[in-house]
Amino acid sequence: MPASTREAVRVAVLADSDTRWKWGALTALRITTATAEPTGFVLRGRATPTERQLAETGVSTTTPREVTGAEFLRAVRDAETRGEGYDVVVLALVGGTVRAVLQGLADLGLARRPVVVTGYVGVVYEKLTDGLLLRHGADVVLANSRHDAERFRAVYDGVGAGADSVVEAALPFLGGAPYTPEAGRDTLVFAAQPSVPVTRTERAYVLRRLIEHARLHPGREVLLKLRSKPGEHTTHLEEYPFQKLVRELDPPANFRLVYGHMGEVLDRTDLLVTVSSTAALEALHRRIPTAILTDLGVREVLGNHHFVGSGLLASFDRLDKGLAPTPDETWLARQGVASDRSYDAAFDAARDRVTELLALPALPPITAYYTSETAPGYLPGILARHRLDVTAPEPRESGLRRVVREAARGAYRHGVQRVAPVIRRLGEL
Repeated sequence: MPASTREAVRVAVLADSDTRWKWGALTALRITTATAEPTGFVLRGRATPTERQLAETGVSTTTPREVTGAEFLRAVRDAETRGEGYDVVVLALVGGTVRAVLQGLADLGLARRPVVVTGYVGVVYEKLTDGLLLRHGADVVLANSRHDAERFRAVYDGVGAGADSVVEAALPFLGGAPYTPEAGRDTLVFAAQPSVPVTRTERAYVLRRLIEHARLHPGREVLLKLRSKPGEHTTHLEEYPFQKLVRELDPPANFRLVYGHMGEVLDRTDLLVTVSSTAALEALHRRIPTAILTDLGVREVLGNHHFVGSGLLASFDRLDKGLAPTPDETWLARQGVASDRSYDAAFDAARDRVTELLALPALPPITAYYTSETAPGYLPGILARHRLDVTAPEPRESGLRRVVREAARGAYRHGVQRVAPVIRRLGEL
């Protein structure tokens, strides 16, 4: 039965990290008429977030259930069997996993499949073509700005895949009070990223310059906003956590490491500095002065090339002298931040598209660009890695299994943050 013929719209969100869970849960609320929180699932893997990380996103009162891909598909199948099938599924995942889950959903052969929505959690600065083609087959591929929508459509049209699924929207976690200076407050926040920059030398450089800036400006509070605590993982691997690098230094009292919800940190921010974090867009949306670092170059691998033309590029030398960049208004409008239209209206097109699809008597089959015909040397490997066989016996969960899984996850994180850097240094001798 189409969801339009009954009141409740049932939504499920599958995410593979804390950031993508935040994006997926908020997207579900923005683009559907659902009044209840979506049913949350977090994919078990190397970046599985801790309960603290999930709670810090502040998007749900219920902790999402940790599952494998096959367990998620069984949950979708079983919900339909109970007469409580999901109307919308939001896939907040990396491209390869999206393609695998699309295949899994198609193979379930549901009487009525859910509308499938996917997109990107922030700035899209790498693997644009491959990432988009892996997401092709979803009913709705959300673009976070006019700029992204144009790029997405160009890729799909360019390979003859059809771009009807691309819908312009915005990042779902923008918002907060507009920036208002406060007498006696002067706070610079650096938004750290787990893998940008990636090398120890470059991360140590950024940390040293932040500390030097704090010493140069004793009346300014300099906060290094971190995504995760030691032992936790985020979307990207972090081999050299700032928490460990700072132990080798002696920062002044006005320099601190902070955690917490980015929106709350921005409430007390007077200048946001980053290499290429999506936090820059959050700050710009609130008209908080923002700077994009150029000290390590303006390079695709850093992602700060995305901000060319923004008017925000700056070096520590200039920030030390008091520069507060002025953003280019045309660039801001194309990025979907601080625009002259209502923020809520940014999701109207996506909400209308989902509503139209839910009203159809039946949804068309999932038809992806990557198939055994178009990518016979690529797709089978992607599907095999995810092992989404719902016919295999479901493993019985036990206390021992949980202990072993957590131990293995801890060993992996230890290897990433301690063993791998040592091996890399030895290889450079």
